[in-house]
Amino acid sequence: MKNRLFILGVGLGLAILGGCNDELSEVGSSIQPDGDKSFVYVDSFQLSAKTVLMDSVYARTTSGLLGEIYDPLYGNIKSDYLCQFYCPENYQFQNTPLNGVIDSMDLRIFYSSWVGDSLTPMQVTVYPISTVPERNFYTNVDPEKYCDMQTVLGQKMYTAYDVTISDSVRNGLTSTTYTPVVRVKLPTEIGQDFYNETVNNPGSFENQDAFNQYFPGLYITNTFGSGNLLTVYQTSFFIYYRYTVEGSAGQDSIVNGREQFNVTREVIQLNHVANANLEPLLLPDEKYTYMRTPAGVYTELTLPITEIKETVGSRFLNNLPLTLHAMPQENWDYAFEPPSYLLLLPTDSVKGFFEQNKVENNETAFLSGIYDSSTRTYTFGNISNLIKYQLENAPDEDLQVSVIPVSRETQSDSYSGTEYTVTLSNYMLPSGVKIVKDNDYMKVGLTTSEYNSDR
Repeated sequence: MKNRLFILGVGLGLAILGGCNDELSEVGSSIQPDGDKSFVYVDSFQLSAKTVLMDSVYARTTSGLLGEIYDPLYGNIKSDYLCQFYCPENYQFQNTPLNGVIDSMDLRIFYSSWVGDSLTPMQVTVYPISTVPERNFYTNVDPEKYCDMQTVLGQKMYTAYDVTISDSVRNGLTSTTYTPVVRVKLPTEIGQDFYNETVNNPGSFENQDAFNQYFPGLYITNTFGSGNLLTVYQTSFFIYYRYTVEGSAGQDSIVNGREQFNVTREVIQLNHVANANLEPLLLPDEKYTYMRTPAGVYTELTLPITEIKETVGSRFLNNLPLTLHAMPQENWDYAFEPPSYLLLLPTDSVKGFFEQNKVENNETAFLSGIYDSSTRTYTFGNISNLIKYQLENAPDEDLQVSVIPVSRETQSDSYSGTEYTVTLSNYMLPSGVKIVKDNDYMKVGLTTSEYNSDR
């Protein structure tokens, strides 16, 4: 159904939009010059919505997820990653190991939080990468294409909540700083080969490409346990050794040293996400669409461009507010939370948007406000520019737009204090939300106007 409001006079017309009806209103005509009449309309249109599979997303990042978890509604997620390590140009050990001997080596997986049961026993396994990975940052990467899966470099059982750490250390009540980490012992021979290579073949450390050929990286995955995902923010390996320091009295002292290699933005980290049990979310549903991350399912809306074109003709498009309504969170342990932000953009532009590190422009890409838990809504504001875009480029085709959970990094303007977006990326934490698609919730009102009409 279309409700139209015709009003004479722009100022007065905009002030009384709430009283729309199907008749021409003469309000304000006595103060409007002839030929300067304005008409404002509000037409209602019905959007359609469905759940769409997104089995892979672009995820260029040094953070990631490690582990496996199952949700009764949103299915199973297993996540791991392949990573290279940054090497400074012409790298050398900071000190000369005592007698040229390396003592030990380990991998450290630093994490900031977790999802799921913190006491679930999990096992991490580390494999060597044998072939330098391609710069393909999509989460459907096949680790076996690059890795030697017959060689295990290290394994470690762990729980997200490390019960071996005392409360005094964990809560910062001692001089010891606690950082949640999983430490995996690696073969000392690897560290020894590193040192020997710096001495015998320093060209292997001349630049990053040369280093990648010498040491392509590691594949870090979960091989036991389900019920927990770690949010990894840094991955490093350390080579430990002793070296001598000349004392003030001419006597040498033996001290401990180490070399550290980190995953950074200069190198490749490929996040791998495997999903299962998503099929029920993709079945036709008259009530809801679903979104589940990472790399699971999202909502696709269809905007009725052909109907809009026929209805509004050449009128100016003024306002099309869009709000999506969510259902309450499921009532079970470790239920997924809704993502904080949603991004709305034409489906055919999703790939380029993330690969080119774009942000919202309020022309073809719109960012919702942060999720309002009190009203369970995502509000996008005025998306009428999206209608204009389609009417100008493909007026005879309805427009499919994707609604995608994203992470947002911001900065504040030093003068105005206004916060603006620096980076938008696919949301890589576990999340899930049901969007209501009943007709009443999928109905939108489009405000248009025309001027100097002969009516």
